Amino acid sequence: MGHTEGKPRNQELDVARYEDAHRSSLSDPDGFWLRAAEAIDWERAPTRALDATRPPFYRWFSDGRLNTCHNALDRHIDAGHGDRTALIHDSAYTGERCSFTYAELRDEAARFAGALRGLGVGAGDRVVIYMPMVPQAVVAMLACARLGAIHSVVFGGFAPKELAARIDDAGPKVVLSASCGIEPGRIIEYKPIVDEALALAAHRPDAVVVLQREQSRADLRKDHVPWVELDWDELTAGAEPADCVPVAATDPLYVLYTSGTTGRPKGVVRDNGGHAVALAWSMSAIYDIGPGDVWWTASDVGWVVGHSYIVYAPLLIGATTVLYEGKPVGTPDAGAFWRVIAEHGVKALFTAPTALRAVKKVDPGAGLLAGHDLSGFRTLFLAGERLDPETYQWATDTLGVPVVDHWWQTETGWPVAANLRGLEPMPIKPGSPTVPVPGYDVRILDETGKETERGGEGAICIKLPLPPGTLPTLWGDDQRFVDSYLSRFEGYYLSGDGGYLDEDGYLFVMGRMDDVINVAGHRLSTGSMEAVLAAHPAVAECAVIGVKDRLKGQVPRGLVVLKAGADIGPEQLRDELVAAVRSEIGPVAAFKDVDIVAGLPKTRSGKILRKSMRSIAEGREEPVPSTIEDASVLDALRPVLRPGTD
Repeated sequence: MGHTEGKPRNQELDVARYEDAHRSSLSDPDGFWLRAAEAIDWERAPTRALDATRPPFYRWFSDGRLNTCHNALDRHIDAGHGDRTALIHDSAYTGERCSFTYAELRDEAARFAGALRGLGVGAGDRVVIYMPMVPQAVVAMLACARLGAIHSVVFGGFAPKELAARIDDAGPKVVLSASCGIEPGRIIEYKPIVDEALALAAHRPDAVVVLQREQSRADLRKDHVPWVELDWDELTAGAEPADCVPVAATDPLYVLYTSGTTGRPKGVVRDNGGHAVALAWSMSAIYDIGPGDVWWTASDVGWVVGHSYIVYAPLLIGATTVLYEGKPVGTPDAGAFWRVIAEHGVKALFTAPTALRAVKKVDPGAGLLAGHDLSGFRTLFLAGERLDPETYQWATDTLGVPVVDHWWQTETGWPVAANLRGLEPMPIKPGSPTVPVPGYDVRILDETGKETERGGEGAICIKLPLPPGTLPTLWGDDQRFVDSYLSRFEGYYLSGDGGYLDEDGYLFVMGRMDDVINVAGHRLSTGSMEAVLAAHPAVAECAVIGVKDRLKGQVPRGLVVLKAGADIGPEQLRDELVAAVRSEIGPVAAFKDVDIVAGLPKTRSGKILRKSMRSIAEGREEPVPSTIEDASVLDALRPVLRPGTD
C-alpha cells in the first residue's frame, strides 16, 4: 500500500466553505467523496464513489480495496511518524497512566492479530469484544481490522442475557473479555457474566480469551466446556505479528448493536471504505483536529462514539487519542475532566451534555477548575442528549471556549448536523447543533410525507442516499433495515427524532418522536418544555414526560434535580416553573405537575430513560432496560411517578 503524509487532504478540496461544500456533496457526490477519499491509502483506489445500482441499498467506493488498520497505524509509521503518541490511557480508578506511540500500538495490534489468526480468525469472521476501558480493547479492535475480521464490541457490564443475544446474532469465532471492570466503589466481575451468557447462547465460539486485571483475576476453565479458555498475555506472548489484509471497501469493519433493543438485537453494519473516508474527513472539517493534536472523547468503546471518535477517526488522521477510564464526578471529584485536559494537553474534548450537567450539579461555581492549566484547550463538543441552553451557557462561561453541540446517531456513525469548526466556523445558536453536514440532505417531513416550511416541526429525515460511513444495512437482515428506517417515507431515512429547520437553515432537534405528546389535540415537544425547566437557576437537570389524562389525552409531567446548594422550596419552584412554561410555550401545554427528585434514570451513555419513567407513571410494568446505569434510581422514582407504589 502507498502512504499519505501530513494533513489529510480533505481540507484541500476545491470547495472551501460550508455552503459550497454542502451543495457539491449533494449535486456531485462522486466528485466530492472521491476527492475526500484521497486522504486514505488504498490497495486499489476506487474509480467511483456512489454505487446506486441496487437502491435503497446504496454502497460507497465499491471497486476499492483497503485495510482500516493500515490507515490507522502503519501508514503514519511509513510516513516517518512512528514516534508520535497515538494513544494515552488514563485510569482514574487505578491511577495508572500509560501511552503508546504509533509504532508501539501497531506492534501490539499486529501481535494480537497474529494471536487471533492462530485461533483461526480470518477475513469475514466475527469477534465479540466485551471489555472495559483498557488499551487492550483498542488493540483488539485494530487487530480485527488488521485481519479483515469483523468486531462486535459489547459494552462491558451488559447483562448475560443481552450479551448472549449479541453472541447468537453475530456468531463469533472468538469472544474477548477481561476478568473485571471497575465502577465507582465496586468491581464488576466479567468472567461470570461471559460464562452465563455462553450458557444461554445457542452459538458456541471456538475460544474465549480473558485479559487478567489485578483488581480481580478470573479462573479459566480447562475442561467441561466446548471451547478453549485462554489467558490474553500468554496467548499474545508467543504470537507472530500479522500483516494487514486488504478487503473490499464494502466489506464490514464492525457490527454494533443498538442499545435497549428487545427480542433479536439490531446490528448496525459499518463498512471499511466509507467509514474511513467519512471519519477522516470529519476530524478536520468538523472538529478542526489534525496530526499530532491531542483529542479526547469521554465515552466508552462499547458505544458508537467510542468506535468513531476514541478509536478510528483520531488514529486515521494521525492525532493522539485519550482513553479515559473514569467518570466526570466521583473519580475522585468534579474536577476530573479538568485534570485530564490539563495533564495531557487536550486540544478538544467531546462528551455528552449529561457529563457537564453532573459536574455543574456538584460544582456549580467551577471551583475545582482552579489550579488546572487549560490554556491549550480550544473547543468543547457535546452530543448524545439535547444540549439545553442553560448547560451551554454554564460551560461557555466556565471554560471560555466555544461550546459546540452536534447531532448524530449509532446508525449514522458520524455527525449529521454540526458546526464545522475546520471548514467554516459558524455562529452558535444555543439549542441547535447548527447545520446539516456535507453529505446529508436533511428534510423535515410532516405526517403525510410533505416537507414542512421553515420553522415547522416534523420528522427529521435524510433524503437517500445516505453519505459514506453510515449504515448500509443491518447485520443479516436487509428487510429489517428497510422496515426500521426506510419504509415510513419512500426515499428517506427516518431518524426517529423530531425537530425543525429555522430560517437560517439551522437544525433544532427536539427529541425522539415518541417524546412528542398530544395535549387536547395539540402536538407539543417535551424537549421544548425541558429547555424551559433547565433554564431555572436552581435546576441541574430535568426531564418532562407525557402521561395519560382522561380529559386531555396526555399531559406533561416534570421531574427536576436541584443543583448542589440550591435553596428553594418545592412549592415556590413548582410555581416558578409552571409560570415559565406558561410564558414560554403557552397555557396550551397544560403544564402543572413538577416533582423534585434525587436523580434521573440514565443509560450508561448518559441518555435519560424517559420511556421507562413514562411506563411507570402509566402503571405498565416493563423490563428494566439492560443499558441502565443505576436501577436503584428508577426504583426510587416509583412512589413519585405512581403514588401508592414502592
